[in-house]
Amino acid sequence: MSEQSLTTSNEPLNCQNCDSILEEGFEFCPNCGQKTNDELTISVLFYNTISNYFSFDARFLKSFAPLMFKPGYLAKKFLQGKRLLYLHPAQMYLFISVIFFFVISFSTRELVQEANKLNEKVATSEFSSKAKDTIKPELDSVQIQQIMQPIKDNQKLLGIKDADLKLADSLIKLENSNSRNINNSWDFDKEKVDSLVAAGADNEIIYKEMGMSDDPGFLEKRLYSRMLSLAKGQGAGSMVQAFFDSIPISMFFLLPFFALILKIFYYNKGKYVYHLVFSFYYFSFLFTVFSILFAVNRFVYDIPDWIDWLVAFSTYFYFLIALIRFYKQHWFLTWVKSGLITFVFLLFVIPTTFGILLAFSFFTS
Repeated sequence: MSEQSLTTSNEPLNCQNCDSILEEGFEFCPNCGQKTNDELTISVLFYNTISNYFSFDARFLKSFAPLMFKPGYLAKKFLQGKRLLYLHPAQMYLFISVIFFFVISFSTRELVQEANKLNEKVATSEFSSKAKDTIKPELDSVQIQQIMQPIKDNQKLLGIKDADLKLADSLIKLENSNSRNINNSWDFDKEKVDSLVAAGADNEIIYKEMGMSDDPGFLEKRLYSRMLSLAKGQGAGSMVQAFFDSIPISMFFLLPFFALILKIFYYNKGKYVYHLVFSFYYFSFLFTVFSILFAVNRFVYDIPDWIDWLVAFSTYFYFLIALIRFYKQHWFLTWVKSGLITFVFLLFVIPTTFGILLAFSFFTS
């Protein structure tokens, strides 16, 4: 039987996805929604990938303008039940955060390289134990004698007592001797550690030389491992990279904490999930603003710092307007609450998270 006769037969058409029987003329399956003739092309492949994982469809484009220019609008509409007209808050946050971290990744690589260069410079700097031994006093004994002799010859004329003259001589000698004893910036004998590293000694032996206890715990061992990497001039870059890699994870803790603060200040304004919806959209706005700033500064034009700070500061006014529209309280009370919320978040939540990130990057990188 020819291919043409197959296509013109009266056999029922089935959906390729769910096998439901379709009536003639249907372009989409009424059961699952897939196109009846979903021919695979390159454009379809990549569009479906982006759409499925990042929801980059008409809803995103429809949601973008309200997100940027109508504070609180999307969160309010989502709670009113309009959940298909605009992009879901969690999907929007995920998509925009991916873009944000992709944009800053270009600067991250540069920071990692700079950190490695600085670490290497410090590890081999003039303050290391090798360089310390090569530093010579600024004045030798003959030069000191040449300085003091004219003072001694005119001691009576200048009215200087013997005790004062001896004191001056002692101070000059003491200050000059101190120039040879620049303190080692490391808390261990770096010269000996360097020699052990050069000899290929086992790390456990090097850790002992650095001061590790006989029965170290996990954290202590990680601490000395990181210190050894820094002493070799190799650890700073990996720490910076680990720090930036940890930021996306930390944001999943920061955002719920932010929603919790909102719940505390607006305890009678709905369930916790309501405040979480507001937080998703607000953080999406923040990521969008800073993605644009980073991208323009990096690839287009170096914006003056005062404009960068002005744009960053304007996000607070967006937050204030969003609170007024979403929670519908008096503007003065909302202004007070917005200041307190910002204060609590910046003073307690962010520094705590930042400290955890530093510890995480130090011990796990």
